[in-house]
Amino acid sequence: MTEPLVHPAATAQRAQATVATAAAPRYAKQLASHLGRKAEVRDEAEGPRIVLTVGSCLLVAGDQTLELRARSATAEGLERVQQVVGTHLERFGQREGFAVEWVTPA
Repeated sequence: MTEPLVHPAATAQRAQATVATAAAPRYAKQLASHLGRKAEVRDEAEGPRIVLTVGSCLLVAGDQTLELRARSATAEGLERVQQVVGTHLERFGQREGFAVEWVTPA
């Protein structure tokens, strides 16, 4: 499934979420692997990018946090990316009590 990735400068909608976890690399890998069955996953310098038809989400694993950076050309697309990535991560991190809260950068 190849979606033409919108050039970052042309992307109108962005949101991000940071989830505290000491197992960030494991959750990033699990999320990319799981969603990679239905979407394209691209390896980038900062981490894997999940590419959906409506937008994408970069997973950046730190020492104590997993950062999700979503983008889309439309508000509706961004909402869909947030819903797909956020609900899957919350399900995977249920034992740790994950709650993905998205914010829009100023």
